[in-house]
Amino acid sequence: MSVFKRLLSVSYLPMATFKNLLDLPTVRVLGIDPGSQRTGFGVLDATGPRLIYVASGVIRTGDGEFAQRLCEIFRCVRTLVAEYRPQEVAIEKVFVNRNPDSALKLGQARGAAICGTAEAEVEIFEYAPRQIKLAVVGSGSAEKDQVQLMMRSILKLEGPVRADAADALATAVCHALRGRMLKSLKTVARRA
Repeated sequence: MSVFKRLLSVSYLPMATFKNLLDLPTVRVLGIDPGSQRTGFGVLDATGPRLIYVASGVIRTGDGEFAQRLCEIFRCVRTLVAEYRPQEVAIEKVFVNRNPDSALKLGQARGAAICGTAEAEVEIFEYAPRQIKLAVVGSGSAEKDQVQLMMRSILKLEGPVRADAADALATAVCHALRGRMLKSLKTVARRA
């Protein structure tokens, strides 16, 4: 076998696999990591096994009145939805740690973000922080810097990714991976 043929067999997908990838729909996912002062967002396109980075960032609301911060989250998420037109939204669930007041504020920020997606009439999926970390790092107790590193690796990003944006991207990646798994299970169930 020539060197050229060996390279072709290693470097390229079989034509049937490539054709199947072309037939798969692309789903745009908006991931949201809610917070009353910093809400992370991440947008990616999922086509079969491929995850393609689109955008990410952080909505900063500052230290003003709490009601105004919630309005800012709502307006910014609504703008993101209008600009990127996601078909699905994945958002981190609220967890109660030691401070119930913080959990309530986080829940309200989360509600403002969800309301920001309402006009688009997209389906919203919720994931626990532990579930997200387990999906993208392999450990439900992973640290923020590990999530940041994995987002750079999985999505082939250059340069640093802010922690809140990385958490939002991780939420979107978790959803995309889960969605592929559910589709695979449905396909297997249909064959049985």
